[in-house]
This record gives sequence, C-alpha cells and structure tokens, in this order.
Amino acid sequence: MKYQLYREQQLNCDIETAWDFFTSPMNLAKITPKDMAFTVLTEHKNEKIFEGMIIDYTVSPLLGIPLKWKTRITEVIPNKSFTDFQEKGPYKLWKHYHEFIANEKGVLMKDKVDYELPMGFLGNIAHALFVKKKLEKIFNYRFQILENLFNKN
Repeated sequence: MKYQLYREQQLNCDIETAWDFFTSPMNLAKITPKDMAFTVLTEHKNEKIFEGMIIDYTVSPLLGIPLKWKTRITEVIPNKSFTDFQEKGPYKLWKHYHEFIANEKGVLMKDKVDYELPMGFLGNIAHALFVKKKLEKIFNYRFQILENLFNKN
C-alpha cells in the first residue's frame, strides 16, 4: 500500500538562503534525529545537489541497526523544487518532493513524501505499528530544528 506524508513550514529567510541550506547534502544530518545515526557517506563537501546526483547514507531507524540508503536526485528546478528518489534502502518506494515558494514572510517550504514498505501485508502492519509514527517523529524533529535555525526572533 502506498502512503503519503505532507508537511509545510514557513521559514523567515530569503529563497536563496533556504535553497542553499536544503540543497547541501551535508545538512541532512543536522535536521535528522541523533538517535537515527544518520551519516552521509558520499563525499560532497560543499557541492550543491544536481539532477542525477547519487547520495549514499547509513541510517539506523530501528533498534540501532544500520541500513544503507542510496538516493538519486531526479529533478532540480533552481530556487523552486527538487526530488530525491530512493534507489536502494528500507522502502519499496521513497519519493521526496521538496518545494520552496517565496512569499512576503520569507519562504514556504513544502515536503511531500510518497512511500511504500516492502513485504506487502507485513509492511502494512509495520506501518500501522511503528513506521508512520517514526516518520512523524522525524519530521516533527526536523520542524523544530528548522524553527530554531530560521525562525528565531
């Protein structure tokens, strides 16, 4: 079964600042809960994402067991949006669309994640028991970190 997670957040910054932050693969670890041991393996230093870019990670979403995760940036529209797609990892499908809309308050950031778990019926049970809650926890953490980074008064 396919699922979708959707979030919006208003950021108090200009579009260039938001774009620079979110298009740096090295910033992903900053907005991921520490208990997930999220590590970017690919050496990108200060390189910004580009269409076709492959990013390798390790992440420990459950019981501290490390998993390898590989995503490809499939679409980039500068200062507007980008999409990352899981090529190898814990999901049967993971497609994350990031959108940035400049407005009078700064930038409205939108995340839309389409995902599906492996193992059919067992995956659906896992989603109901803990995967959905874990994803919500990750994105709630991300929201708080971004509030601290961009919306401090």
